[in-house]
Amino acid sequence: MELSLTTRTVGEHTVLEVGGEVDVYTAPKLRERLIELIDGGSRKVVVDLGRVDFLDSTGLGVLVGALKRLRPAGGTFGLVCEKESLLKIFRITALDQVFPIFPTVAAATGAEPGGPSGAVPTA
Repeated sequence: MELSLTTRTVGEHTVLEVGGEVDVYTAPKLRERLIELIDGGSRKVVVDLGRVDFLDSTGLGVLVGALKRLRPAGGTFGLVCEKESLLKIFRITALDQVFPIFPTVAAATGAEPGGPSGAVPTA
């Protein structure tokens, strides 16, 4: 399945909407786009996984790598995810303790209560 990547700006945040499957074949495309955004000056990055059907360990590694790249620059990195199948992956790997995970882009960007000052619990 093809990976779709769409970028938009919401306030001070760069939102990367991801669709399709993030796996060993498509993860390099996601990695390249995240590096472009961060190296291009984006410091508040939100990855919207709302249209992602599948996420494997390679995809998780890409997300962790982006977080590690952004932190030294003083940036923030959040995920938007409501799909139980994906949330389960984050819980099993304990990455729900690493990434702030929000139910909506509005919550992740501070446009609604529960915004970036604190993620909505996923458990």
